[in-house]
Amino acid sequence: MTAEDAVPAFSRFIAIDWSGAAGKRYAGVAVAECGAEGPPRVVAPTERQWSRTAVFDWLLDGLKRGPALVGIDCAFSLPFAVAGRYFPDPDAATAFDLWDRVEAVAGAEPDFAGGGFAAHPDYGADFWRAGTQPDWYRDPHRLTERMCRADGYGSPQSPYKLIGAKQVGKGGLAGMRVLRALKRAAPDRVAVWPFDPPEPGRTVFCEIYPRLFLIRAGFGLRKIRDGAGVDAALAALGAPPAGLSGAVSDHDADALVSAAGLRWLAGRPAVWSPPAMDALARRQEGWIFGVGDRNSGIPAPGA
Repeated sequence: MTAEDAVPAFSRFIAIDWSGAAGKRYAGVAVAECGAEGPPRVVAPTERQWSRTAVFDWLLDGLKRGPALVGIDCAFSLPFAVAGRYFPDPDAATAFDLWDRVEAVAGAEPDFAGGGFAAHPDYGADFWRAGTQPDWYRDPHRLTERMCRADGYGSPQSPYKLIGAKQVGKGGLAGMRVLRALKRAAPDRVAVWPFDPPEPGRTVFCEIYPRLFLIRAGFGLRKIRDGAGVDAALAALGAPPAGLSGAVSDHDADALVSAAGLRWLAGRPAVWSPPAMDALARRQEGWIFGVGDRNSGIPAPGA
């Protein structure tokens, strides 16, 4: 898809704050949805908290409701400067090949957990899993993570860093398993951008970084903690107020703002073909939705 092509049309915009934690259900998973108009709303889980399997089931069932743009807050791939070594021909390997490797290793783990991949003797040596930073660790990043920082939209962690409150590696591995399962369950109705073209009639899954939307909404590095903050961010992203009162968890806030942010960006052709996205990103490493478009006339952070 080029900047001259028509942008895909969606009737729903869904954002998922994600978690790769061990367990059965997770306080760190939140889902929000908005239509073509109106405010976003939090989607309540059927149990007290979401499991990754419950999110998968909800997404799969939702395909019958028509095309949606679904953003998940996890890395859809790994930096191929490192991950390419897992394949006989690194240049020919794709993100989908990586997903197959993750599934082959971690497929027996419950609830789409992927941590076993990072502990496997063939792959685990590349991950920083415990203690202080090892001398050998170089903190590898994908191009999209470096561009996100250069654009001023925050500093995504390396998927190979598995320690600290902000680590994202296990969430990424779990997300790869979920995305692979969705594509296999509904191959004609699911596209994962930018690896697949966002063809008409398909629900398109994209990688999101909620801090990008918060920065674009003028919140910088601050967290949103209440309904008033949510509504202020939504207003900056062209959405009506959610009307929540009192305290709001940062997970719910991230999902709500990201759902509105997806709708705000989705109609802009350059977002789908950012000048900074190269062929490696399209085939192997993936891309954070909304990164790398600073030369396209889209407002700068906070604008």
